[in-house]
Amino acid sequence: MKILFFIYLIFFQACTSYDKYVYLEEELEIPSQIFEANFTDTWSAMVGIMKKYDIELQNQETGVIKTRWMDNTQEINFSDSFGSDDKIKSARFKILLNAVESSRGSKQYTKVSVFKRQLIEQDFLHGWKELKRNRSLEKIILYRIGRLIKINYYLQKIQEKREKEELEQAL
Repeated sequence: MKILFFIYLIFFQACTSYDKYVYLEEELEIPSQIFEANFTDTWSAMVGIMKKYDIELQNQETGVIKTRWMDNTQEINFSDSFGSDDKIKSARFKILLNAVESSRGSKQYTKVSVFKRQLIEQDFLHGWKELKRNRSLEKIILYRIGRLIKINYYLQKIQEKREKEELEQAL
């Protein structure tokens, strides 16, 4: 009987630790994507996407773009308007992008990571609390960076083709 109780205890302890592991993995994972492009092209796409945000730091040497705290109280209240949660007093978020270049053989790659920190304040007594992230904005930013890189690549190919045709016509 003691053995069964011991096995039972180990089995349920293992499941709860796995649930904690899955939660930590989901919470601590930073959305990132590797693009098959050089660092300069990726950086220009990142800058192009982040134009609409209030930039605090933009350093190409370190590959970091950081925004200031931006208010998004109306968006949070609107998205929660059909839920059971009470309206929040204020909400703000900050975005951090990081790019790292790499190469394998003759191909160049750039890894871009996006981190969004969302804070909410229910009332002045409780102060600011960090909101669990759904990572949708991070994924959207990574998608848009990828699309801009692809569009710029196609535009470069068209320009090269035009220059080649003009050179052939000149001869």
